[in-house]
Amino acid sequence: MKIVICGLGKVGEVLSRDLSREQQDVITIDQNEQRLRNLMMAVDITGVVGGGSFLNVQMEAGVNEADVFIAVTPDDETNIMAAITAKTIGAKYVIARVRSPEYFRQIDFMRESLGIDMLINPDLEAAREIKNIMIFPSALSVEHFGGGKIFIVEAEVEAGSVLVGKSLKEIGRRHGNVLVGVVESGDDIFIPDGNYIVEAGDHLFVSGEPEEILLFLRTIRGAIEKPKSALIIGGGRITRYLLSMLKTQKTRLKVIEYDEKIADKLATRYPEAEIVCADGTDQNVLREERVANYDYVIALTGIDEENMLISLYAIQQGVKNTVTKVNRTNLLKVLENAGLQAIITPNKLIADQLIRLVRSLQNSSGPGIEGFYRISDSKVEILQFHVAADSPVCGRTLRELQTKPGLLLLCLMRQKEIIFPGGNDCMQPGDSAVVVTTEPNFQDIKDILLES
Repeated sequence: MKIVICGLGKVGEVLSRDLSREQQDVITIDQNEQRLRNLMMAVDITGVVGGGSFLNVQMEAGVNEADVFIAVTPDDETNIMAAITAKTIGAKYVIARVRSPEYFRQIDFMRESLGIDMLINPDLEAAREIKNIMIFPSALSVEHFGGGKIFIVEAEVEAGSVLVGKSLKEIGRRHGNVLVGVVESGDDIFIPDGNYIVEAGDHLFVSGEPEEILLFLRTIRGAIEKPKSALIIGGGRITRYLLSMLKTQKTRLKVIEYDEKIADKLATRYPEAEIVCADGTDQNVLREERVANYDYVIALTGIDEENMLISLYAIQQGVKNTVTKVNRTNLLKVLENAGLQAIITPNKLIADQLIRLVRSLQNSSGPGIEGFYRISDSKVEILQFHVAADSPVCGRTLRELQTKPGLLLLCLMRQKEIIFPGGNDCMQPGDSAVVVTTEPNFQDIKDILLES
């Protein structure tokens, strides 16, 4: 597919790299010639220098023949104008990044009247991710499928856990009706069989319904209670979205924001939260605000290094759960063994969302991908597929299907029922199938078959 990306900031660079690895024909537009040249030397893309909202620049980039146009500059108005122009001159599918809550409230108008097919919002997706993580205290990451019916949660096995030294076959469903779909052990990540022996330090990715996963987490992590308080450092867009999501819950919320004007706006708009105007990166301020007394500390400043240091300090003070926003994930390798817990990367969330879309648009039999996530530096993909009536996977038991190596059918969602399938189960038309695979570029459920 021909994909034009307008804007080479953090999101644009991630998308350009990821979609290029997906073997797409990627053209990137940016005003910074040096930045564009550096990326073209590193990744198999082409580029055009200029403003992405200008007609002549879009024509030079071939937007009129593009299958997908994605506007992800830092400016909402530029993205909206670029998307309208792209749609007008012939781009088939047009996407714009819009971060402002005010614009995002007009999503229906933008789709119907302006022709923008999809609006993406990294800040809103990050807030949703944080809310999901808070459902499962001690989780390192959380993905959800089927509208929140089933979750995949990453948790670390501590030394002394009852699971250490036992095989997955021995563990079975004794500690909750969950399935371990992926194991990350040191530098290795793989889809385990029943003979795998769990070791201390392993990261297990378990799937199931929320109540069952919480039961499993209590087994490996001890007593887990619903969080009653959260301290948020930074009052930006993610915080605003998050406060809106959490205001109906019985969670005591405090925000520390350095900018007085932003702090005043937050205090006016969110009276249910306590807003403190201070420097949340200052350890003295954190001590004064009794950081150790909070169930969650969520670091959401605009600087990655500050967020990591805030979380590390909170952990040192005894805070059980931290969430850290980090856009430049290469920084995490420097602090690999420092003990950071849940990491939020807004750019990755949006990249996963758009790769799912691109693969669905590529699929000639229709939009088969309903959900898509990548874990462990994109070494493993988790996909939710719609099972069509004419799919070759129907009508045969799983035992009879000749599937590719390196994959696992994690579960089936059949109406309101969640099924962890065995060898004698069959996929039926209308099912949603969640598949874990180490092989990239699946576009349809039929791609799990050897003969596909």
